[in-house]
Amino acid sequence: RRYGLWFRLRKLILWLLGVYIAIPFLVKLCPAIQAKLVFLNFVRVPYFIDLKRPQDQGLNHTCNYYLQPEEDVTIGVWHTVPAALWKNARGKDQPWFEEALGFSHPVILYLHGNAGTRGGDHRVELYKVLSSLGYHVVTFDYRGWGDSIGSPSERGMTYDALHVFDWIKARSGDNPVYIWGHSLGTGVATNLVRRLCERETPPDALILESPFTNIREEARSHPFSIYRYFPGFDWFFLDPITTSGIKFANDENVKYISCSLLILHAEDDPVVPFHLGKKLYNIAATSQSFRDYKVQFVPFHTDLGYRHKYIYRSPELPRILR
Repeated sequence: RRYGLWFRLRKLILWLLGVYIAIPFLVKLCPAIQAKLVFLNFVRVPYFIDLKRPQDQGLNHTCNYYLQPEEDVTIGVWHTVPAALWKNARGKDQPWFEEALGFSHPVILYLHGNAGTRGGDHRVELYKVLSSLGYHVVTFDYRGWGDSIGSPSERGMTYDALHVFDWIKARSGDNPVYIWGHSLGTGVATNLVRRLCERETPPDALILESPFTNIREEARSHPFSIYRYFPGFDWFFLDPITTSGIKFANDENVKYISCSLLILHAEDDPVVPFHLGKKLYNIAATSQSFRDYKVQFVPFHTDLGYRHKYIYRSPELPRILR
């Protein structure tokens, strides 16, 4: 019996070791696998929600739209009006919500991170906080996420964000428009804002929550990476990301951005290490492009427990945004 148990255990160990060694070669041969792991767009959490009905998530002053950035691409959008307009918004349809963007309230375009949808729990809670502070919140699922149609790519995600930004600006008049990116969404945000600054239509400010420097450093630093010490890690895992056209180079983009910048990062972030957000701030703070604009880094102590996605709980957030 002992021999049979040891034989089965040894067989299992050898099988697991074989899988562990085979995965890097599989990723190298099929870069699309690594792209899937970066985007995680196939992970839809919470799963059983109807994205057409934001009111089911407690967003009674939110309207669901669908926009078409490109042919064969449709993206789902949520527009939450400021809490002060809650009563006026009851029973209203899309034209009223679009017109409301022109009322005297600032607008935040929120770009979410990987996995999940615009209906993710922590995202919904942030919309509620921002709405209570008097902001319109416009958010959407990139192509390939949620109920949005299309295949995900860095270029496509950035173009979707540009389309929504232009859509907002066409309706918001002189009201300030801010861009808020979280996690992987910070890569989309800096791509977008760099492009906007290059065409001389910058937003009024850029807010980066839990940002990284670039996708290669994030992948190398990710606490969940069990292969970081594997021989040839860069060749097996990081080069396929680049081959797939995925860079999300925040550290390069901030050198070409000319608007106010606010970075928020929790010291106990287990997904994007705190030191990457601090490194990005140091790069931005010394960049010539920000010489006429305010650049601020706000850390949140480990004892607060905000980790990767709970900064919205901070009672200091209203003061920080002001």
